[in-house]
Amino acid sequence: MRIESSKLYPPHGMKATSTLRPSASSPISVDARTWFNEDLESKAFIVPGVLALVMSVIGAFLTSLTIAREWERGSMEQLISTPVKPLEIMLGKLAPYFVIGMLNTAVCAAIAIWWFEIPFRGSLATLFVSSALFLVVVLALGFFISVIGRSQLAASQIALTATFLPAFLLSGFLFSIEQMPAVIRALTHVIPARYFVTILKDVFLKGSSLALLKGELAALALFALALTLLATRSFKKKL
Repeated sequence: MRIESSKLYPPHGMKATSTLRPSASSPISVDARTWFNEDLESKAFIVPGVLALVMSVIGAFLTSLTIAREWERGSMEQLISTPVKPLEIMLGKLAPYFVIGMLNTAVCAAIAIWWFEIPFRGSLATLFVSSALFLVVVLALGFFISVIGRSQLAASQIALTATFLPAFLLSGFLFSIEQMPAVIRALTHVIPARYFVTILKDVFLKGSSLALLKGELAALALFALALTLLATRSFKKKL
């Protein structure tokens, strides 16, 4: 009798090759093999998550300077005097960064596939739909930070602390969430990048479709809705 156990993502630099051979008293053989990362390469585990880091920087860090720049330049009075609504101002400010973010997603995905030779088993539609949803999250967060931070220096520091560092340390990009302490694991549920990193790894290595990623996509949609409402409510057209 032979039983095989499978692992999705092996530890960095380690091979899951332990085997229990049958003995005279137990005719059972257990072979551990790796699924979806057959070559046991660390780059296949790490490189897809780089997209989340790049989008966090472009989305939140750059957009955190939009409204703060208006305050520092003294042009906020002209912006407030226009008849446009806060949501329209938000869309106008964030639209260019959304386009830039999607272009960077395409470039990073191309580099991951053709330069680093990361296996891509999913569909481009799934990748770009999930990337667009995550980009809305970080853009709305960056806009909210720009509203509450009246200076570009303060807004940029808040954005760096609130987006890049959590995405780097608590998203599963570098450290496995399953191996974190229980308190830290609970904290990762409020990090949007955690869900996007999971989506990226599943799309690249497993070829998961949108239907299989509905839990992570629903979490990102909830973040996007909450942060959009928070950003528009926080922006007041008054001095």
